[in-house]
Amino acid sequence: MTSAAGAGGSRGRGGDRGQGSGGRRERDDQRLVGGVHPVRELLRAGGDVHRLLLATGRGDDRSTEELIALAGAAGVPVTRVERDELDRRTDGLTHQGVVAVAGAFPTVTLDAVLEGADRSGEAPLLVALDGVTDPHNLGSIARSAEAVGAHGLLLPGRRAAGITPTVEKAAAGALAYLPVVEVGNLVRALARLAEAGVWSLGLDGGAEVALADHPLVGEPCVLVIGAEGAGLARLTRERCDGLVRLPMQGRIASLNASVAAGIALYELRRQRGQASPA
Repeated sequence: MTSAAGAGGSRGRGGDRGQGSGGRRERDDQRLVGGVHPVRELLRAGGDVHRLLLATGRGDDRSTEELIALAGAAGVPVTRVERDELDRRTDGLTHQGVVAVAGAFPTVTLDAVLEGADRSGEAPLLVALDGVTDPHNLGSIARSAEAVGAHGLLLPGRRAAGITPTVEKAAAGALAYLPVVEVGNLVRALARLAEAGVWSLGLDGGAEVALADHPLVGEPCVLVIGAEGAGLARLTRERCDGLVRLPMQGRIASLNASVAAGIALYELRRQRGQASPA
C-alpha cells in the first residue's frame, strides 16, 4: 500500500479497462464472472445472469448442486462447456469450472449510496480508492468493505483498476452486494460528500495522528486509500479532512493497500460500536 497506512456513475459500468488481465467481455453489454463464490453470490443477490456455464466433468458436489438449484430458481439456463472453452473465454481466469454470463456491471450514483445509508439508519461509511491499479487489491478491498457493512465503494474512472473478472473473483462475491460508484473526479466527489456531511479520512503512513485517535473516526466518513507506493495524490491529500496512519511496531514500514484498508475499516466499525460478532 502506500505505506503503513497510505493507502456519479450510471448503471452498466464497465468499459474495457483491465480486461486483458483477468478476462474479457463477450459484448459491451455482457461480462463474465468466474469462480464458485462470485457466481453463487451473484445468483443469490438476484443479479442479471444470462447463462450459467459449468465445465464438463465438474462433479455434482454440493457447491455444483447449489449453483444449479439457484440458477433454476432464477430461470437461468445451465450449459455444460468444455473446460478449455471456459479457459479461452476467460483469458486464464481461475474460474473453477464455473462461469456466469451476466449483464454489464451495474454502478449507482453517489446520491443513491447516501440515500441507502440514510434508509439503513446508519451514519455513512464509504471507501474511495485513489489510483489503486492492482485488481487483486481492488477485489480484496471490496471484500473487506462489504464485510464491515460499508455503504459504497468509489472508483475513479481513469488511471485506476476497473471491475474485471479478476476483481470479482478476488472479491469472492462481495461485489454482488456492495454498491459501486464510478466518479469522474475523486476530489470533486469528496467535496460533494463534504457538502452532505461526510468527512474524508485519507490513509497516509506519514500522518501524525493514528486512525484510532482521530476525532472523526466515529463520524460519517469516507476512507480514502491511495495507490501502492505512490500513496494519495497531492490534490486528494489536500481535499481530505484528515490524514491518519496505522501504528507500525515492527521493522516493515508499510502494508499492502488491501491489508491496510481491511484493518482501517474494522477500526472504523469498532469505533462505531456496530461490529458484528464473528
